Amino acid sequence: MVEKPQGPLRRGWTTGACATAATKAAYTALLTGAFPDPVEILLPRGERPAFALARHALDPSAATAGVVKDAGDDPDVTHGALVLSTVRPGPAGGGVVFRAGPGVGTVTRAGLPVPPGEPAINPVPREMMRAAVAEVAASCGGSGDVVVEISIADGERLALETWNPRLGIVGGLSVLGTTGVVVPFSCSAWIHSIHRGIDVARANGIGHVAGSTGSTSEQAVRRLFGLPDLALLDMGDFAGGLLKYLRRHPLPRLTIAGGFGKITKLGQGFLDLHSGRSQVDFAWLAERLAELGADGGLVARAHGANTAKEVLDLAAAAGLPLADLVAAHARAAALDVLDGCGTGVDVVVFDRRGGLAGRAGP
Repeated sequence: MVEKPQGPLRRGWTTGACATAATKAAYTALLTGAFPDPVEILLPRGERPAFALARHALDPSAATAGVVKDAGDDPDVTHGALVLSTVRPGPAGGGVVFRAGPGVGTVTRAGLPVPPGEPAINPVPREMMRAAVAEVAASCGGSGDVVVEISIADGERLALETWNPRLGIVGGLSVLGTTGVVVPFSCSAWIHSIHRGIDVARANGIGHVAGSTGSTSEQAVRRLFGLPDLALLDMGDFAGGLLKYLRRHPLPRLTIAGGFGKITKLGQGFLDLHSGRSQVDFAWLAERLAELGADGGLVARAHGANTAKEVLDLAAAAGLPLADLVAAHARAAALDVLDGCGTGVDVVVFDRRGGLAGRAGP
């Protein structure tokens, strides 16, 4: 995990914006023999940033331009990656045809914004590149019929640090972005990945998915239910992002898996489980122990505890199923968000070694 720095944060540019700038520069050179540097593009919200070229090459049949991605102060895995576009003449009337070059993935499963067999270049970046090609064609006398091949240096290795392998995107990274702008430390990219995971599971007939708060709980829930990779959603702290999307796009069954502290916060009603935005309420845990019949001394010790694990250990020593009760409260909170959409929910709590500590639901 990377801590958010203090003070104002610098915004950056998406992979799609970089690919668009490289495509515009390459097509301009293909038609005129000269690369614009820097090259200015139009983003969906009207901004007109200019990008310096890091690489360019021209021969009679193709032009290639490269832009180094600057993600600003966001800890983006693709920050500093070289995004390349090679533009070649295409068949007459063919418009813009996209190809995946080295480091850009190919979609192999249904449920993503582009169909199987296509390069993993999302719809908005495609539209940005089509618009850039049309602009150059109009100003430089081109037909606009081109083949655009996008590559990302070292993209196949970088993709292993993303959701792409799990989503069925093979061979590299995706070209993403809906605004062209990277907002530092935004939750949107993670939540977007959760949504795409649900879409892919639905499209591939997966009826039971598991949203996990971390890697230990993910591996534990995989073992518990024998779930395939396609069913595993890296929920992290974004329980609300998962549940609200499932309410609109339901599946038959959801398992929520996590450690005791995170599940306690969900049980308290928090949908954002990040430590900076929600805290374990020890008075609430003490009330749960009292509900289970704990004596006054144990309740008082829980009230003054330092960590959620300390409370769980006290309950275990007293033979009280606190994790089960907390899981039941978390399940009720999840069902409240799902609002009768038809998704069945169970909650499992794991200890730090992946052992089952408590559960609630079918």
